[in-house]
Amino acid sequence: MKKKKKFKMFYVYIGIIVVLFGAIIYLNNNETTNALYGKPASKLNPATRELLDDPNYQNIILPAELDKKIADKEDFFVYLFASDCNYCRQTTPELMPLAKELGVDLPQFNLREFETYFKSLKVEYTPTLAYFKDGMEVERLEGGLAAEGTTEGYTLDDFKQFFNKYSGEDSQ
Repeated sequence: MKKKKKFKMFYVYIGIIVVLFGAIIYLNNNETTNALYGKPASKLNPATRELLDDPNYQNIILPAELDKKIADKEDFFVYLFASDCNYCRQTTPELMPLAKELGVDLPQFNLREFETYFKSLKVEYTPTLAYFKDGMEVERLEGGLAAEGTTEGYTLDDFKQFFNKYSGEDSQ
């Protein structure tokens, strides 16, 4: 009788282990797709994962959308950044509210997730703010906001003038 009880308990333990492993495998394979990037968060660069809930990084444009804008010969701004770039992380929280204030739609393209675009868009430094007219890039500002006490980089007024040049009073 004792032997039968031990034998049954052995099967119960094996059953529990099988169920637990099954649950782990199911959860790993069933990870939900991130709405911003169209792929599971586990497939994103760790620096990108840190920014997923940051309100300043919510206007993400994916390669297919960017390529379509270019192919359709649209006029548009695009903010090219890398999620692990310190200059981007300093610039974005200042630049995105400025774009919103000026009524400029500023899609954000994460070069860290789509690294082939560094070469195809000829981006050497991040962040880069670019303007496309008729699907062709006409001008860009490479680099972020100047750190206090330095002359390297741009001011918010420089960015404002860039936006106004192509969408505001200066473009008329």
